Amino acid sequence: MQILEETIAAISTPSGIGGIAVIRVSGDSAFTITDTIFRPAKKDKNINSQSAYTMSYGTIVDPDNNENPIDDVIVSVFRSPHSFTGEDTVEISCHGSQFIQQTILRLLIDQGCRLATAG
Repeated sequence: MQILEETIAAISTPSGIGGIAVIRVSGDSAFTITDTIFRPAKKDKNINSQSAYTMSYGTIVDPDNNENPIDDVIVSVFRSPHSFTGEDTVEISCHGSQFIQQTILRLLIDQGCRLATAG
């Protein structure tokens, strides 16, 4: 039986409206998928080249809609096996608007993530 690795995404902060929300992306393609929607402020720094335990400021964009900006964010990078999940992980800290959270989550799913389930 072949086991396929999946990359999952979920909102990690409690539901409701807050100032900041965190969306976690975890799995083998976490860096690659997040790179498709993240535009770093420092143009020469993508997530794949970012060191573990560092943060980068930039913008989440819709790659299928003329790079339409969604939100200014900070992304944190955690490399396997030294992450909370033991996998490559990106945490996207965005504004807490429900609309923004759901839009970023939808973009991640459109790019190949699976919505995480409980547990």
